[in-house]
Amino acid sequence: MTDDALRVAAEQAGLMTVWRDTAGQDRFVTPDVLRRLLDVVGPFPVARPPLLTADLGTVALLPLPSGPARLTLEDGSVRELHLDPGEAGAWLPAVDQPGYHHLATGDAEVTLAVAPPRCWTVADACPGRRTWGLAVQIYGLREAGTGGIGGFGALRGFVRDAAARGADAVAISPVHAQFAADPDRFSPYAPSSRVHLNVLHADATVAMERAPGTPADDPAIAKELARLDALDLLDWPAAARARMHSLRRLFAAFSTEAPEAARAAFAAFRARGGEALDRHARFEALHAALLGQDRAHWQWRTWPEGLRGPDGPAIAPFAVDHAEEIAFHAFAQYLADHSLAAAQAEARAAGMGVGLIADVAVGVDAGGSDAWANPAELLHGVSIGAPPDAFSALGQSWGVTSFAPSGLAASGYRSFLAMLRAAMRNAGGVRIDHVMGLARLWLVPDGASPVDGCYLRYPADDLLRLVRLESWRHRAVVIGEDLGTLPYGFRARLEAMGLAGMRVLWFERGQDHYIDPRQWSPPAVAMTSTHDLPTLAGWWRGTDLGWRDRLGFGGGRDADARAHDRWLLWNACGGGAEMPGTDAAGARRFATAASAHTARAACALALLPLEDALALEEQPNLPGTVAEHPNWRRRYPADPLNHGDAPDRLAAFARARAEG
Repeated sequence: MTDDALRVAAEQAGLMTVWRDTAGQDRFVTPDVLRRLLDVVGPFPVARPPLLTADLGTVALLPLPSGPARLTLEDGSVRELHLDPGEAGAWLPAVDQPGYHHLATGDAEVTLAVAPPRCWTVADACPGRRTWGLAVQIYGLREAGTGGIGGFGALRGFVRDAAARGADAVAISPVHAQFAADPDRFSPYAPSSRVHLNVLHADATVAMERAPGTPADDPAIAKELARLDALDLLDWPAAARARMHSLRRLFAAFSTEAPEAARAAFAAFRARGGEALDRHARFEALHAALLGQDRAHWQWRTWPEGLRGPDGPAIAPFAVDHAEEIAFHAFAQYLADHSLAAAQAEARAAGMGVGLIADVAVGVDAGGSDAWANPAELLHGVSIGAPPDAFSALGQSWGVTSFAPSGLAASGYRSFLAMLRAAMRNAGGVRIDHVMGLARLWLVPDGASPVDGCYLRYPADDLLRLVRLESWRHRAVVIGEDLGTLPYGFRARLEAMGLAGMRVLWFERGQDHYIDPRQWSPPAVAMTSTHDLPTLAGWWRGTDLGWRDRLGFGGGRDADARAHDRWLLWNACGGGAEMPGTDAAGARRFATAASAHTARAACALALLPLEDALALEEQPNLPGTVAEHPNWRRRYPADPLNHGDAPDRLAAFARARAEG
């Protein structure tokens, strides 16, 4: 294939052969990269996808034959239609009812997803209020008997306390399923599955008032959990092993000692979970069994051939021989789901208009449950990431994969819908990490440098319609993490359809000033910081610069610029002439002023990370590090909303939010 023919084939498959960098220069993808990625992404678009989308009240051009058609609406009513011929298909008359309908014409039968014009918004959930909330890393909450892993039981108490202070929302860190057989893997943004839950967060008390098999029944494990709970930093591997031991003891007792209602609830949960839950439970059992034989079997593509997919010939015999182990993993999912639902119910009962806002990671580990269960719907042989930019001159490769556009379309967007529904089922909102991924993702071939990547287009129209439809069906607000390089016009497009972007204090600035938050975008969500950025107190004291300097990231050379920025931001906050010092007391004073400053934003919702409510100096995650920085291991003090001067800071934040 000539280079010209290669570029044509690549564009037809959705690969962007030319992209524009942050300096405004066009960059051309090399033929070698295109060849490697063309083998990965497969053909697109799909000739006759089983699910098509349309906008409510708008005619739509669909890849269907023209002629008479029958539309069966979701409510069972039937409409006889005529599809007029179009240039590349047929024109569907406007449909005035949102939902998943059935459309039949000629020899074609498809599901027609008709989406409302916008998402369910904060204004819909909290009419007439200047809404605010908190953001929390769940694992950092303290909860007795968990070995230091904060869970959904602790979350219930936290949302109750937050609601009592006037909060309408609590945004939580991702709670996607990790690898039960490998407790060393704990990054919430590199999960095994975005459909299932991290069972280490499960609250055993939702199954029984007093749960047999919990640490109180095992002195040795109780002692180990107490030791782990006393640590300053979370020891994920040790705590995970102890937690799984407790969950197994609970499962052993559940079938005989749990109330009949609890056993019936588990059976119903397993029935509702169907094939998807069964596949995940089988994967967990297989992963443990094969990893126990040989560490080289961590990746399912190295498994015996008959086990490399959910329909392999060796799967059914394995399932029979390991039925109890598979049932245990289904039970752990039941506990996690039931206890997360209890936390959302607690939030709503306490008066929150939104409640929990779940976080959907941008990708999954290619060796995990989602990739094994639905291999055709995910990309293999690549990592997603970001091209070179001002943040990283060498680009980024995140070590995770995501959906294959061709596989998604061919399956009727099955995995995408499953991911959305799982996130919205027990929450009042979702945050979509790297929301630009709904339009394009930067792909890096395995073994290549992030510089040698390429953008892959996604069917944004279809994906955004499905987001809007699911948002309304679940009454869930949608937030898109839109920080970084976006496709031209994409942010405005999201805002027009009620998908809120993020306005973070650090980035809302001009050449030599910080922008008044009352001028920030009203449809967006205002935040002081994020899990990947410095905390207020840490920024003021230069803690982040110290880390960057120690790790060779060049933090020292930014000290002079930081001193100038302190002066700019303190004045923007209206703090007065007496600027605080850079000691701990000064940092706390700044955190109070800057959080109140952010609360005054014109945005529909203001979120204060718990780190900033507590004026903590260390951030949860330092991008570009793995073991060099204690990512995802920092713990909050006990009873955090009543700790130190947090009550005063929260009161100032709520007061500033109300006053505007």
